[in-house]
Amino acid sequence: MKRIGIIGGTSPEATCYYYKKYLEISREKFEPYVFPELIIYSINFKEFIHNPNGWEGRKEILIKAAKALERAGAEIISLSANTPHIVFPDVQKAINVPMVSIIDALIEEMKRRGVIKVLLLGTKTTMTADFYKNALREAGFEVVTPSEEEMDELNRIITEELMFEDFTSRNWVIDLINRYIEREGIEGVILGCTELPLIVKSGDVPAEVFDTVEIHMRKLIEVASE
Repeated sequence: MKRIGIIGGTSPEATCYYYKKYLEISREKFEPYVFPELIIYSINFKEFIHNPNGWEGRKEILIKAAKALERAGAEIISLSANTPHIVFPDVQKAINVPMVSIIDALIEEMKRRGVIKVLLLGTKTTMTADFYKNALREAGFEVVTPSEEEMDELNRIITEELMFEDFTSRNWVIDLINRYIEREGIEGVILGCTELPLIVKSGDVPAEVFDTVEIHMRKLIEVASE
């Protein structure tokens, strides 16, 4: 079984959720006491999010972490957040072991479930930048995003509440999803920020819920088991 490397800390709350899913999925797939080897490199999130060099600086932090995981013996590596996938190709080029993309894993799962029209939720960068939406559209999906005002509020909830284990605005997020089910006829919602599954679960809304953490971890364990 291959050794998994995860670049965590973006944010620490989401990294804890990744580890929880790692335990749940391993117990589901393997015999008792069997878990794939796992290494987590948790970066300093303040240095990452407030980097004076923007995405160039953040990319260098991720490359440094990926190289450290490679030196430590990781045989597959992943980023434990959606937004940093904006520099995923550059991080992959900088190392000699394969990386598993959260977006690729998501697309595979969306095709399996047979949805077409989806609501993309996440940080404002994830909801507005091309890297995520284009990948989904090229795969044949119709992508809906919230209004500018809704994006701003959702971004605030993620960065000021969920990253600090504050779930005060859970109902606001649920209501947002329900509005787009009614208005736009979406078939599914992508929890495209790894903090969002902390407050939105399958069954909370009458649409398919795509928990990108669970989907990603399932793919990582699948690849590790090959």
